[in-house]
Amino acid sequence: MSETASRTAGNLIAAEKVNGTSVYNHAGETLGSVDDIMIDKSTGRAIYAIMAFGGFLGMGEKYHPLPWATLKYDTGKGGYVVDLDKNKLEGAPNYDRASAFEWTPAYGRKVDDYYNVPTYWL
Repeated sequence: MSETASRTAGNLIAAEKVNGTSVYNHAGETLGSVDDIMIDKSTGRAIYAIMAFGGFLGMGEKYHPLPWATLKYDTGKGGYVVDLDKNKLEGAPNYDRASAFEWTPAYGRKVDDYYNVPTYWL
C-alpha cells in the first residue's frame, strides 16, 4: 500500500483501496467486487466502477461497468450498494476477460441508458 493510500480519511479514498471492495444489492446479496475505476482524465471524477461478477477462479468472470452515480457506500457493510437484482445485472452491458474489449462513447451511452442515468458522453 502506498503512503498516500494509508493517509486517506473522511470521504476520500485511494483508488487502490476501492479495488476489491464488495458490491451488494439492497437485499444484501453480494453481486461482485470493484475490479477497476474509470476516471475522467480532465476532471478527475470517477465515472464508472468496473465490477467483476460471476465466474470461478477467474474463469467465466464478466465485467460490468456501473455508472459511479449508481453506487452508494454503506459503512455498515464496508462496501457499495446498488439498486440492482441479479436478474437485471445478468442483462446489463458487460464484457469478459478474454474479449478484445474496446471502450467507445457508444458503449458508454449504452451503459448509461441501461442504468437510466444522465450520460457522461455527449
